[in-house]
Amino acid sequence: MGIVKISEALHDEIRKASAPMQRSINAQAEYWIKIGMLAETHPEMTFHELMQEQMRLAEVNTRQVIHG
Repeated sequence: MGIVKISEALHDEIRKASAPMQRSINAQAEYWIKIGMLAETHPEMTFHELMQEQMRLAEVNTRQVIHG
């Protein structure tokens, strides 16, 4: 674990985004960092495709959630 210095403005946006997403400020920042890394390493994929792949890798059965 380390310290990452970010601007006050970005920290404020992370804080605001964390509330409706029900994440801590650190979890929200970590999520955005991970998505950014995935987007940079897979520019051919859309956000939706990236999320589908992450769910598949985590073995989340979204059909079960949706269809009960």
